[in-house]
Amino acid sequence: MKIRILLTFVLAMGQWVLGAQVITVLDAETRSPLPYVSISSYQPRATSLTDERGRADLTSFKEADSIFFNILGHQPKVLSYSVLQSKKYTILLKPSNFNLEEVVISASRWAQSRRELSQRVSTIRPTEITMQNPQTAADLVGISGEVFIQKSQQGGGSPMIRGFATNRLLIAVDGVRMNNAIFRSGNLQNIISIDPFAIQSAEVLFGPGSVNYGSDAIGGAMLFTTLLPALSDDSIMLFKGNVVSRYSSANNERTMHIDLQMGGMKWASVTSFSFNQFENLRMGSNGPEEYLRKEYVVRVDSLDRVVTNPNPLVQNPTGYSQQNLMQKFRYRPSEHLDLEYAFHYSTTSDYSRYDRLLRYRSGLPRSAEWFYGPQVWMMNSVKATHSGDSFLYDQLQFTFASQFFEESRHDRDFNKNTLRHRIEKVDAYSINLDMNKRMSVSSKLLYGVEAVLNKVASTGTDENIKTGETLPGPARYPQSDWSSYAVFANYQYQLSARSMMQAGLRYTRFAINADFDTTFYPLPFSTATLNKGSLNGSIGFVFNPVQSFTFSMNLSTGFRAPNIDDMGKIFDSEPGTVMIPNPDLRAEYAYNADLGIAKVFGDVVKFNLSAFYTILNDAMVRRIFQLNGMDSMLYNGEMSRVLAIQNAARADVYGVQAGLEVKLPKGFSLYSHLSWQKGEEELDDGSKSPLRHAAPTFGLTRLRFSAGKVQVELNTQYSAEKSFEDMPEEEKGKDYMYAIDDNGNPFSPAWYTLNLKAMVMASDKLTFSAGIENLTDQRYKPYSSGLVASGRNVIFSIQYRF
Repeated sequence: MKIRILLTFVLAMGQWVLGAQVITVLDAETRSPLPYVSISSYQPRATSLTDERGRADLTSFKEADSIFFNILGHQPKVLSYSVLQSKKYTILLKPSNFNLEEVVISASRWAQSRRELSQRVSTIRPTEITMQNPQTAADLVGISGEVFIQKSQQGGGSPMIRGFATNRLLIAVDGVRMNNAIFRSGNLQNIISIDPFAIQSAEVLFGPGSVNYGSDAIGGAMLFTTLLPALSDDSIMLFKGNVVSRYSSANNERTMHIDLQMGGMKWASVTSFSFNQFENLRMGSNGPEEYLRKEYVVRVDSLDRVVTNPNPLVQNPTGYSQQNLMQKFRYRPSEHLDLEYAFHYSTTSDYSRYDRLLRYRSGLPRSAEWFYGPQVWMMNSVKATHSGDSFLYDQLQFTFASQFFEESRHDRDFNKNTLRHRIEKVDAYSINLDMNKRMSVSSKLLYGVEAVLNKVASTGTDENIKTGETLPGPARYPQSDWSSYAVFANYQYQLSARSMMQAGLRYTRFAINADFDTTFYPLPFSTATLNKGSLNGSIGFVFNPVQSFTFSMNLSTGFRAPNIDDMGKIFDSEPGTVMIPNPDLRAEYAYNADLGIAKVFGDVVKFNLSAFYTILNDAMVRRIFQLNGMDSMLYNGEMSRVLAIQNAARADVYGVQAGLEVKLPKGFSLYSHLSWQKGEEELDDGSKSPLRHAAPTFGLTRLRFSAGKVQVELNTQYSAEKSFEDMPEEEKGKDYMYAIDDNGNPFSPAWYTLNLKAMVMASDKLTFSAGIENLTDQRYKPYSSGLVASGRNVIFSIQYRF
């Protein structure tokens, strides 16, 4: 009996000791758990994040004099480990309207306080995603009001940031670059492969990020962190789940999502699955008549017919479906080592390239069909994180990733029997080794290496839809590979208690090997190689004279190495032209200057302002070219002007981003953001043209009411006009996409929407969210879009957590 009592006492003490290493973070007003609170300390060097129960393991923080607790919307708190013990490992964070201490990852690849950043970063949290109900990841980055979204079709979404877009922006998922060798300069839709429901946080870094992320990060970087498997903090197995169902009226969207988490003290897993069904999108009733879909093509008795659309507000065909699956496993054998495996898979149905179906030739539609095949993305990644006081690092993170991409294009001219199929597959492999080391109390070094290899396989076939006969056709790309190897370092130095300096340097070596098939086109070469290097740097200063004010300055360079799409593509960029390969390309370089301020006035008003100027030298742009001395060639049965990507221009883009947040009485708050940018690029004759991806002035204003578990918001999104005179030269010929002004010229009209959103937490487990978007049923197109935006749209969503 004595032995049993003693054993019981020992076990109880063991549980007490174990429990003493777990902290619970609660909202000071509602006493509800706070998930995703960032916890960090400098000595010892440790970081952690609370789970959905507001709990985190503090084993790594023992004896710390200063432990920092930060989360957006709450006042930061700094406590010692001994004080936490006296508080029985439970702390309360007071709600705060404004916070300059928010922790972000995008600026340096490691967790860092926003007050230390010399570049602008926008953060989107899960609560905002639940409130706004974005249908795709492209819509998700747009809800910040700081990123402009272009759409050529409903299965799309191409962000524009500071005058740059497509392959001049970088996308990363869990630290792995998604950009591949066939990311094009035309509008991209790869971002929609990311599941909004599986995102734990999203960050947008504005301005060049090439020092940390390499090629393509000229205009900025979009970093997505997906759900992290949660470990149990005691011997009881953790099991929780989340189920979401949503309906939207404008495209009859039906969405289902489920994610499940299981976790023990050393291992955990998370499974996420989403299914989306989107039907043809309905546009608004009030706007330009040119946007109406008055007719479309159907196939009847082996002939193409133009039929009248019974409802010109419905954009036919624009519907598609999508499925996303994510599986992660995590194993933490000790407090110093964390291992993670992740599997991501996304696929879509076929979906029409809607803007291509709007083109006419001789009074009839140019295309009877133009659609993308299923867009497939699959990623397997292994990540190991180790912390320890070694000579080389305090923290080390090793990531190996293998990705597979598949995309295809299928088009057929009106009343023609030949359906062209062009299929592209990319295998992408990457290794990242990231380390950080605190050199002294006032200095820290963050450094690493990266290796990337892409293998591109491209095929083409021509199918006779009448006879079923299939013949080989020209491929879009050469059989090729693209590789990149880099070493980089960032040094952070605390100049004083109120100021900090950061400097970074990266050297990248990139190479291309391509084999061209000259069967269909008389190219003067059959192989092409490229092997060059790029050196990039950045330096920034941050000054915090008081707790509520930050001033920052940053000088940086960025670059984009030529990829397979730049060097080796053959395609029709627009009617009457054809793009051909150019093996003589070199990297383009961006030189950028940033100034920023952020000020909080009495916890009532927060104001931030950023100004930037970017120069892009040796810009890779489409220019007139010759093939074997000829300026035209026969392409798809049509004599077409020859173009090629060339290093032939300089582009300048500059602008201002401003944000305002105001706490109003009785639970009301106001948020507003405005972006103004202007860009120019050189043309062949030396004259200047507005930069294609410099969006018109745009913004977002929200008025929100919060009372306990109820939030109601009225917001407006808006964009200024893009007149014919301000249109880029290459857009002026796309009259089928734009409204027509009084002089008969295409232009992009100004537009606005009024939107009402609401979210009610009926219980700790059940949340209802609803909304009416575009209350006044405006008919509008965001600049450069082929797809007309949604008309009045009623949304209803139910979320159940268990």
